[in-house]
Amino acid sequence: MINILLFFIFILLAYNFYVHYGRNGRLINRIPGPSSYSIIRKILQSSRKDLWKLQILDQYYPVSKVWLFSIPFVFIRHPDDIEVKILKQKSEKSFLYNFLHPWLNTGLLTSRGAKWQSRRKILNPTFRLAILQQFVDVFIKRSENMANSLKNISDDTVKDLMLFISEYTLNTICDTVMGISLQEFDLFQQQYRNAINQMLEFMVYRGLRPWLYLDWIFALTSKGRQQKKLLNIIHGLSQKIIAEKKLYHEQTNGRYLKNCDKCTIEEDNVEAVTIEKRRLIMMDLLIAASREGYLTDSDIKEEIDTILFAGHDTTAMTICYVLLLLADHKDVQDRVREEVNAVMHESGGRFTMQSLQNLSYLERCIKETMRLYPVVYFLSRVTSEDIKLQSYLIPAGTSLLISVYGVHRDPNYWPNPDIFDPDRFLPDNIRNQHPYAYLPFSAGSRNCIGQRFALLEMKSFIASLIYNFYLEPIENLKDVQFNVDVMLRPAYPLRLKFVPIVKKHADFKA
Repeated sequence: MINILLFFIFILLAYNFYVHYGRNGRLINRIPGPSSYSIIRKILQSSRKDLWKLQILDQYYPVSKVWLFSIPFVFIRHPDDIEVKILKQKSEKSFLYNFLHPWLNTGLLTSRGAKWQSRRKILNPTFRLAILQQFVDVFIKRSENMANSLKNISDDTVKDLMLFISEYTLNTICDTVMGISLQEFDLFQQQYRNAINQMLEFMVYRGLRPWLYLDWIFALTSKGRQQKKLLNIIHGLSQKIIAEKKLYHEQTNGRYLKNCDKCTIEEDNVEAVTIEKRRLIMMDLLIAASREGYLTDSDIKEEIDTILFAGHDTTAMTICYVLLLLADHKDVQDRVREEVNAVMHESGGRFTMQSLQNLSYLERCIKETMRLYPVVYFLSRVTSEDIKLQSYLIPAGTSLLISVYGVHRDPNYWPNPDIFDPDRFLPDNIRNQHPYAYLPFSAGSRNCIGQRFALLEMKSFIASLIYNFYLEPIENLKDVQFNVDVMLRPAYPLRLKFVPIVKKHADFKA
């Protein structure tokens, strides 16, 4: 028994020596970085509130390496290096995204290679401008509902802003992607929302514990058993909706699916993508692809789950940060309100696609918020071949971590980077900006497919709130602590005060 144990110890030591001092290990070791011991000690000693920025790496700007046992990670934050990695190579997601697989399987967010290319091609038409024009009515309806619900509360203070906003962004994504409203599932709605919120916590728990990446190990834990129950709830809704939508198309002989290929034609031709006055949704495209044999029901489910995960929580979190920054900067808030009032007057008292597009200053506020507080604050890719950065050669198979937060606050590219200044994004100011110094929606071929969808939705929600309420701060966003998470999420609920604006009779109603 002792001999067997000694043999395994010898194998582990030999493997560790080979990894660290073989050709790839020697290349990695040329890159500066802290010792493995100091990183592990930092992780063990720090709370989730202190760990997320990994400030221990700041002294090694612009590139550093970390060994976690036999696994090397290279951290990059210089736009030139990011451009080489994301633009000049076919980027693949690293194994760090594997903990999403129980929920999302290998949908658009986590798939690789040929599967990702095929899914992207199928889903691209869903987010064309002509399709988005049909979604604007949903955005406006949800934003008006949200403003009206605030008018009916007895207290002006919302004590959990993220929870409040996410209810409306989740319903919006369900309506536009699946063609359903969670209100139709009254008994299921709260259970479903709670399941999603708990699943986000489970992903953080698992992501911070590398030994739980193996599904069979995690399944043996109590949290693994709880996660299984949550997944049954989340996947159960997706499966139910898919079955109902497929049955509907069977009963209508697929007449709403026969012309789905029309959505690939002219970008601005709304009529071409409106089939018999019926709004086209992502579910239609996926079902049409399944009828052609390109997708199975399981494939449809993983894409629906992916868009629900990626599309509602990130948007809600960004809206929260925009609102808090506007509350902290009254002059900016007043300027946004003037712009909103002007477009509302021009459009006859109700938002339209055109009026939302005309909110240029609000759009700059949103972009500046995403610079300061990028919800997706890091990206992870794996090198498919050796790549040459500015100073170092990175061997194939290395996991790269791109600090979006670090890039966005780099003083070499953003003067006074901690200052909230929406006019940074005036056309003259960004004309010569490095294209990879700003990555709120990633970049390259794997950029966020729904970024125009998200921007329109955020403008609709924020404009409606600004039109109806004065925002007053309770806490300054600069003082908010953040947790290590899959997203840039505060360590405690955010609060904000909404003071109703009393409209004169001459004003238009929202």
